[in-house]
Amino acid sequence: MTALADAQPFIAPTGGVVRPARRPPGWVAPGPRPVTPDRPEVWPGPGEDLCYLSGDFRILQRLDGHRWSADDLVTAWFAAEQVKHAPPRRAVDLGCGIGTVLLFTAWRFPEARCAGVEAQEVSSAMARRSVGWNGLDGRCEVRWADLRDPAALEGLGPADLVTGTPPYLPVGTGIESGRVQCGPCRFEHRGGVEAYCLAAARLLAPDAPFVACAAAQQRARVEAAAKAAGLALAAWRDVVPKIGKAALFSVYALRRGRAGEGVARDEPPLLLRGGNGRFTEEFDALRRDLGIPV
Repeated sequence: MTALADAQPFIAPTGGVVRPARRPPGWVAPGPRPVTPDRPEVWPGPGEDLCYLSGDFRILQRLDGHRWSADDLVTAWFAAEQVKHAPPRRAVDLGCGIGTVLLFTAWRFPEARCAGVEAQEVSSAMARRSVGWNGLDGRCEVRWADLRDPAALEGLGPADLVTGTPPYLPVGTGIESGRVQCGPCRFEHRGGVEAYCLAAARLLAPDAPFVACAAAQQRARVEAAAKAAGLALAAWRDVVPKIGKAALFSVYALRRGRAGEGVARDEPPLLLRGGNGRFTEEFDALRRDLGIPV
């Protein structure tokens, strides 16, 4: 299976759904091109679909499970902004889930070697298959492991960029979804931002950033977690879903050795949708930066 139809979804011989491209007339996908191997396991199986992500890169997702979201998109973009002056040679995504931020980073920096660490077996396996579909096996890897275990991180550092989208709700503080993957994506079954900061600190090269997202109003918690790991807040940005609404989440850039070296940059909030319900020009520009057609 090598050719893809871009008109209608179709069922792959492997039993899953292949989604069509949704692109303006004349739009040409930027960035690196995937080289999909002739291996059936990289195509969607029953209960899965294959969707466009960045440019011509695609991602596998479960129809009834965790799917990529604005958290992943904005985290990947904010991370790329921190290192665009010096493209990373090595990047690591902690708790990579189905591989969204990992794939965004691999697309944005085609010379980088990228790794993901994910504790849920179903998610790590799906991320590994997406890496395979995009022909990235030569420079990307996904480890099925718990990021709290130092052995899980062996050989991944020093990294020029570390990213993470931690869960942000303590277990027992809400009703967990019964859908596959979803509970641990929101609830801290294996630690929250504190565990992610400690893992990132083990991996970061000097002056390299750790970029993560957290629920809005958790800046004090993020700062405390950073301090405990020997990191400090360098910049952050609130993300507002629609004009008139409160911030939904925030993205943070943390670095080692920055405490007491000046005030962290509080960047203007990123507004996703205007009063008319449409994406804002700034959010459209962000999406273009990561190869998403507008």
